[in-house]
Amino acid sequence: MSNSATVIPLPQPVLLPVEGEAGLFPVRRVYCVGRNYADHAIEMGHDPSREPPFFFQKNADNLLAAGKQFPYPPLSSDVHFEVECVLALKSGGQNIATEAALDCVYGYAVGIDFTRRDLQAEAKKLGRPWEIAKAFEHSAPVSAIIPAARVGHPTAGRIWLDLNGKRAQDGDLNQMIWKVPEIIAELSKLFVLAPGDVIMTGTPAGVGAVKRGDRIDCGVDGIATLSVTVA
Repeated sequence: MSNSATVIPLPQPVLLPVEGEAGLFPVRRVYCVGRNYADHAIEMGHDPSREPPFFFQKNADNLLAAGKQFPYPPLSSDVHFEVECVLALKSGGQNIATEAALDCVYGYAVGIDFTRRDLQAEAKKLGRPWEIAKAFEHSAPVSAIIPAARVGHPTAGRIWLDLNGKRAQDGDLNQMIWKVPEIIAELSKLFVLAPGDVIMTGTPAGVGAVKRGDRIDCGVDGIATLSVTVA
């Protein structure tokens, strides 16, 4: 038996489409920024003052490529949508300087952080981690990635979500408490970032529940749009 053999089949890599490119983006890790819009922090009952950012993770295989339905998850009756601007990194490191952080960005996308809010509330009450509320199957639909070489590094732009044709979330990237370069720099103090890492940057106010049969349309103006049906 060779040293490279595995005792079980290797997991399938998670690959995201890139708009206008034949090649795919391989995902390594998925990081998420919590309460990064002041109005959403208030909405969730927290002080929006500029405290140090906090992070949690989803699994790479939680990502759901555009065009696929979101299956309503088990063990919850209160699943919420949260539209987010998504970063895809082409390089990384540790203790990255803020002024060098944008050099790490390959491109941008729009995504949804689906959250089992009832399970999250129970975890918060008990002082437990959030994984069961955040890192469940198909919990992060994401659009194709748009290379930064094509769209630059936007610091402003409308971020929005419609539920069944009615506007639910309506904010702007300039409302982020921690901006993209700062997010990358702060995250790199805690983890060694690497090519293939994906970062979900937080959501504006207006989050709400979905039910089977709902349709979500969302986007970040100047970057991408995404449509998802709840199955």
